[in-house]
This record gives sequence, C-alpha cells and structure tokens, in this order.
Amino acid sequence: MKFNKFLAATTAAATALPLSAFAHVGADGGAGHHHFLDSLTHAFAHPFTGLDHLAAMLAVGAWSALTVTPAWRAPAAFVALLLAGALAGFAGLWVPGVEPMIAASVLVLGLLVAVQKKMPWILAAALAGVFAFFHGAAHGFELAGDSGWATVGALVGIALGSGLLHITGMVLGKAVMQRHQWLAKLGGAATAALGAVMLMRLA
Repeated sequence: MKFNKFLAATTAAATALPLSAFAHVGADGGAGHHHFLDSLTHAFAHPFTGLDHLAAMLAVGAWSALTVTPAWRAPAAFVALLLAGALAGFAGLWVPGVEPMIAASVLVLGLLVAVQKKMPWILAAALAGVFAFFHGAAHGFELAGDSGWATVGALVGIALGSGLLHITGMVLGKAVMQRHQWLAKLGGAATAALGAVMLMRLA
C-alpha cells in the first residue's frame, strides 16, 4: 500500500516538471562547437542536462550492479551503441521514434531496477544497447554542426559523461541498493514513473 502511494505521488510530481527538464532532439539548435576542448566539455555535460538521459544511464548502472554478471558489460554496450547513435545523428541520419524510445527506456530500465530482473549478460547488453542507440541519436542531433576534431571531442565527451553516470549507478547499486532493497524499489519506481509521464506527454 505504501509503495502504491509513493508511486502515485512520484507520478504526480513528475507530471509537474517542465518539459525543458528533458533532453529533446534539436534542443541545442545545431549550434556547433568548433574546438576539441569546447566540444568535449559541452558533450561531457550533456547527459547530465536532461532527466531522461540522466535517469536511464543511472538505471543501467544500478540494474547491472544488482543483477548482471559481470556488471560492466551492459554499461559498456550502452556506451558503444550510444556512440553509434551519436555518429548517426552527427551524419544527419533520421532515426524514427527517438523520443518515444528514450521515454520507453526510462520506463523499462526503472522497472528492471525496481524488480531486480535477472537475465543473461548478453541479453542485458543487447537491451541496454538498443536503448542507447536512440539516446545517442538524440545527442548527435543536439550536437550536430561539429566537424573534424570537434566531432571527436564531442564523442569523447559523451562517452566520458555517460561512463561516469554508469559508474555512479553501479556504485549506488552495489553499495546502497543491495543492502537496502527498499531503495532499489523506490529508485526504480521513481524512474519508471518518470518514463511513464514522458510517454503520456508524447501521446
């Protein structure tokens, strides 16, 4: 009963969040960053600037730490496919369903953390990788306009920022959620509620 009340309260709070809190395709208007270091620092910060990207990457790390052996493979697959998606975005390739898939990833990954769903590492890596490609495509479209070394800087920055979030999620999963199962349920439910709200706003 308490869990249901929490989930309802979290959903209501998430509904009140402004749309600007989510990282949307084209949010940066394609303004290029023409230096390696500028692109790297901007792209490094990018995963932290939208609740959708932030929540999904933390959830991948936490879920991996709680259920996947070895824990690093799903996050590694996420980063690899994130970069592939970003390259598609940089190239101007249109990837259909980016925002619905990002919202779905937040919902699904949140549920996986909440129920601590176990699966073989290869399936976990594949699932994380599919979601990551769409997150990467969104990043690529938002950071499009870079070229040459600026593109390299953007890719390095995205990989580093995402990796840091995964590691943070893994530490939280291992050091906190494994010891306090209710925190895994709480955090997973909150993440899933965020994803549900994002999907409802896209409907």
